[in-house]
Amino acid sequence: MAENRDLSSYIPSDDEEFMNADQRAYFRAKLYAWKEDILREARETLGHLATDNSNHPDVADRASSETDRAIELRARDRQRKLIAKIDAALQRIEEGTYGYCEETGEPISLKRLDARPIATLSLEAQERHERREKVYRDE
Repeated sequence: MAENRDLSSYIPSDDEEFMNADQRAYFRAKLYAWKEDILREARETLGHLATDNSNHPDVADRASSETDRAIELRARDRQRKLIAKIDAALQRIEEGTYGYCEETGEPISLKRLDARPIATLSLEAQERHERREKVYRDE
């Protein structure tokens, strides 16, 4: 079965059936690796925040430390949201809906999925969405 093969040198191609077992395994591995990187960075940040001595006698040093801490916490919050999107993409792989545009049902290009494995819209649908968003923002 394709799921058990070594896919370390595999690159999805438009010449094969869309979202075949190899492609699903490729994107599943890519998503899990991305998630693990984020979780590792989060553990390092938490370790850094726990060991950081914010009891600086100098007011400027204390302010700088607090700013750094706030920036790190905001980054962690963004990454927490990204993990939720990664988990949703993994769920779509299991359900068989991964790689298909939520708006049109058409396949999302492999190139786009490789660049942004959590994509839920085709490039065209994403551009339409962003244009609509810009119109509402400009009003």
